[in-house]
Amino acid sequence: MTTNAERFDHWIRGTFAELNTQLEERYFAQADRAVVTGVGEELKTQLRAEGNDHVARLLAEGNTDEGFDAGFDLLGNVGLFMAACARHGAADQAAKDGGLPEASALALQLGASLGVTPRFATSHLTTHNRAVDGRYKSFTTLRDEYLFTDYNTRGILGYKAAADALLRSLPLGVRHSVTADLLHMAKNALAGVVASNERLFAELDTDRFFYCVRPYFKPHRVGQHVYRGANAGDFAGINVIDMLLGLCRADHAYYSQLLVDKFLYMMPDDQVILRDCMRRRSLMDEFLALSASERRASPCRENLALFLEVCELHGQTAAQHHDQLVAKFIEQPAEHIGEQHQDNLTASGPPLPVLMRALARLRDLRRAADRDDIPSRHADIRRLRESLA
Repeated sequence: MTTNAERFDHWIRGTFAELNTQLEERYFAQADRAVVTGVGEELKTQLRAEGNDHVARLLAEGNTDEGFDAGFDLLGNVGLFMAACARHGAADQAAKDGGLPEASALALQLGASLGVTPRFATSHLTTHNRAVDGRYKSFTTLRDEYLFTDYNTRGILGYKAAADALLRSLPLGVRHSVTADLLHMAKNALAGVVASNERLFAELDTDRFFYCVRPYFKPHRVGQHVYRGANAGDFAGINVIDMLLGLCRADHAYYSQLLVDKFLYMMPDDQVILRDCMRRRSLMDEFLALSASERRASPCRENLALFLEVCELHGQTAAQHHDQLVAKFIEQPAEHIGEQHQDNLTASGPPLPVLMRALARLRDLRRAADRDDIPSRHADIRRLRESLA
């Protein structure tokens, strides 16, 4: 990391977070907490001026190629700065460069060289967010932002552990005795995701999240294009589980479009894993290819029982996300904000009702729900359950 990059990183971890926190406290103290225009303008001016100064030095330096890790970390810092300016209305989003020409130029350069989207992604705040003196990078120093990041990180790591276990089961096959060990690992990892979601649901303050954390994750402009916001699902693990369990299929247009849209928001190594997984045969199809007597034979019977438990847990995490987390922290509070604030509510861009319908569809695919308007594996799951009777 160059000296200029170190100074920028130090600013992001200190003054940047402090300025954002002061602004959030001012917004939150108002009768209408969604209003940001005309509030704390001196703080916004300082935020933009100091951030632009760091970015201009880095852009003039030109030598930002210090390896992938350093480049990705720098992109995250530039992305955090741009997202904060967009959140506070400190940059003209109508301008072709988003009102931050130097930051746009640096973000586009870094994104293109790294093979990722030119804005901050989920991994910048979760799995690739190094702690210094016990504190990792964040937009603010608010308790609820730390809660949100902590439990998101735990959930992502749980999904990754489950996905890794399922991937390792493929070369062994569904009739191998050691496959049971791997399915147990996947089961335990997903149970950890369920527990993490429950604690997040219980501890996170709805209003603090909706008004003071969520706005940083919304779409904003980089250069000529508006890029959707960071999403907690922007990693390969959850989709690897979808496809290896057989609950979602890469050859279905709806699901494959979802994968295409998220590729550049993931780490490059995750992109490789996901592309490879898209061509694999699912464990569900492996079980279905066997005769009923083969499925009842040991150790396949134990493996099938464990497989169905893993499917159940994966569906449970999907239901938690949609029916509890999204409903409580986004859908319900959105009902109480003024009509003038209804635009651009979601991180992915579409209006909230459209997003909720899409999430419900994905939830029901992962639950293998009894629906005939989506390619649900409900009948196949029932068939496999019956073979254990």
